Amino acid sequence: MVTRRLEVRIDNKDREILNFLIENGRISLKELGSKLGISDVAIRKRIKKLEDARIIKGYTVKVDPKALGYNVVSLTGVDVEPGDLIRVARELAGKSYAKSSWITAGDHSIMLEIWARNEEEMDSIIEEISKMRGVTRICPAVVTQRLKARC
Repeated sequence: MVTRRLEVRIDNKDREILNFLIENGRISLKELGSKLGISDVAIRKRIKKLEDARIIKGYTVKVDPKALGYNVVSLTGVDVEPGDLIRVARELAGKSYAKSSWITAGDHSIMLEIWARNEEEMDSIIEEISKMRGVTRICPAVVTQRLKARC
């Protein structure tokens, strides 16, 4: 069975709701309504509309990697032979060090967010990836500071 996404128009209030939820997914409906000058009932209806349209696909927690002992975070591009893309992407997505993974059509075939405890562990991870069949190039970029996550 194929699930279809509802076509829905969103306005500036919906975008503001999304941005507040991205910043703090636990914000109360009352506080959201107060910030946007509309009732919590109206906020609830708008959020339900966004959930039904699968614009909001779920709620998550932002975690500070350093607080968990991961002192090196890297956004890493991985290039692979075209015939190996899906296999390598799935294998990398299953690795515990890959906190996020994407198949892309940009500079790299695969993008990973990698968390490592230290530089030696990051080097070991990069070495492991480089030995995977089909991998042709790895381009890690160590994150020094996260500035923004908005919609």
